[in-house]
Amino acid sequence: MELSMERIGFVGLGRMGANMARRIKDVGGSVMAVYDVDAKRAVSFSHEIGAECASSPARVAELATVVFTVVTDDDAMREIFAVDNAASLLAQAKGRLFVNCATVSPNVHIDVEALVEQQGGQSLEACMASSIPQAREGRLYLMCGGQQESFERAKPILDMLSANLRHIGAAGQAARVKALVNMVMNINTAGLAEGLGLGAALGLDLTMLQQVFSQTGAASRVLETDGSDMQNRDHECYFSSAHAAKDSGIACAIANSVGLSLPLAKATREQYQRLIAIGKGELDKSAIAELTFKGRGDSVT
Repeated sequence: MELSMERIGFVGLGRMGANMARRIKDVGGSVMAVYDVDAKRAVSFSHEIGAECASSPARVAELATVVFTVVTDDDAMREIFAVDNAASLLAQAKGRLFVNCATVSPNVHIDVEALVEQQGGQSLEACMASSIPQAREGRLYLMCGGQQESFERAKPILDMLSANLRHIGAAGQAARVKALVNMVMNINTAGLAEGLGLGAALGLDLTMLQQVFSQTGAASRVLETDGSDMQNRDHECYFSSAHAAKDSGIACAIANSVGLSLPLAKATREQYQRLIAIGKGELDKSAIAELTFKGRGDSVT
């Protein structure tokens, strides 16, 4: 692993961003500054990792040469790259490389790259097809989009974070691939929830049923990660239902833009929106099973 000499900063200290920063610190990277809209979280994390708790995204970019952004959605991404805002990353973009890891619409990544380049900086989308343990252990699956030069500059740091690293193409392309990955994952999750829910209603042994699924055409990665959680109603959050709804929505919007109808993706999004509507959007995506098992719907935990 080549140790990068870049000074690194983080904007967004949720489950993924914080664990990525911890990983970089563990392997000898220099994390200079961190920022989060949750000021209390930012202060606590800055003390943990020995970095400055920045007062704004611009301050992170002032102190760091490479800034990772891991924010929630399109609006949050546009806010931290707002034009004519002295607190935004664009105020200190010259010479900086921004590595943007959030799952947002492809056009947002395209727009951000253009804005950053106008200010003399570089931008790279680094879309993650992994979860919290992989972020902490440096085993992320990263799909990157942007200029080859930006990718090569980021690579020594991304190698600290990933077990699989792939340059997909121009800005927006990795985000499109990530949207499809999450769309299919979410459909698989919804399908598994229905299969196990029906099995439970028929009085089948769900442990046995999962074993049969794993040895037949019903096998999936989601079965490995979510099957027992659905059975045991353990919905500790690794990837929230709210994010599942958002990401399926991104895929549906991409499909609409090319004139395709995706009924399974749409139905899956609607299921996750139901969880959000009853105040359970912060549960793990496995909580979709609470809507399909008989007797669970009114008592999601």
